[in-house]
Amino acid sequence: MTQTQKRWNSKLLLAAAAIGGSCALTGCTGTYNGQNLPSGYYLHHQLQYFPPGPEFKLSREAAAQKEYKESQALTQGAPQ
Repeated sequence: MTQTQKRWNSKLLLAAAAIGGSCALTGCTGTYNGQNLPSGYYLHHQLQYFPPGPEFKLSREAAAQKEYKESQALTQGAPQ
């Protein structure tokens, strides 16, 4: 085996070890038998809290449309 082949083999082995090691240590979510299972570290994750928002999601848009209709009614002199 030549020197360049040894270098390529060692680089290939190092790359394979790095990829294999990163896959083993990341702890990603896995799908097994149709189930989405969490990583092994899910108990150590930080909790996320999302406060409840308004029930009607478009409240600002509805208020803007109401204001526009009122301003149009005032400029045209029509009763509300």
